[in-house]
Amino acid sequence: MALRCCVIDDEPLASGLIASYIEKTPFLELAGEYSSPRDAISTILNSRIDIVFLDIQMPQLNGIEFAKIIPQTTRIIFTTAYSDYAVEGFRVNALDYLLKPVSYEEFLAAAKRALEWHELNSRADSTPSRPADGDTASTDGEFIIIKSEYKLVQIPVRDILYVEGLKDYVKIYVEGSDKSIMTLLSMKTLEQTLPSSSFMRVHRSYIVNLSKIRFIERNRIIFGKTQIPVSESYKDSFAEFIASRTLN
Repeated sequence: MALRCCVIDDEPLASGLIASYIEKTPFLELAGEYSSPRDAISTILNSRIDIVFLDIQMPQLNGIEFAKIIPQTTRIIFTTAYSDYAVEGFRVNALDYLLKPVSYEEFLAAAKRALEWHELNSRADSTPSRPADGDTASTDGEFIIIKSEYKLVQIPVRDILYVEGLKDYVKIYVEGSDKSIMTLLSMKTLEQTLPSSSFMRVHRSYIVNLSKIRFIERNRIIFGKTQIPVSESYKDSFAEFIASRTLN
């Protein structure tokens, strides 16, 4: 099924170029071309629109503000002449950020990421819910999908070693990879999402996969060269877990 797309840009040449790219891409369908967000809002709210190719600098209502009011099921790819808005674009959960003039190669790469998002999202919707908290069922086959560097990344839950919180962002460390995956999420969101039978928060800045712990030394969990402290607030619950697994 083709992704239904809208183009919103007050520059006719720029709008026409993106519209022509959509029409030449087999897995995209052009649902509308608009010169302002106000003209497009009715179409977006009343029909299925998967992707909006959206300019940022527009009169009356700019693209960043517009991205905050449309349904979450409609995703944004920004097309702009200004690089200054990249961080704001990330914060409103844009799939990509294309700088004008946009080549077809750049457009196609962004469109493929949008298609990947749609396919992963469809798979996630059809995946059975994870076990309730306290359920000891295996997490094999379960995964989370997060946004990192304008890409959607699927991470098997069983491969996560630990999560590190950094203000508005978190870093997810995965077994077998030297590089962490950074995403705009809160520790609370991940703590509520990851199964409590396998994951435990041991510090305001750390969540660990209990099954991946190999060494504990002086209230510190050792993952390779990384030492994760167990803070006073979480010490008792972690000690209970260790005691329940320790053979005397």
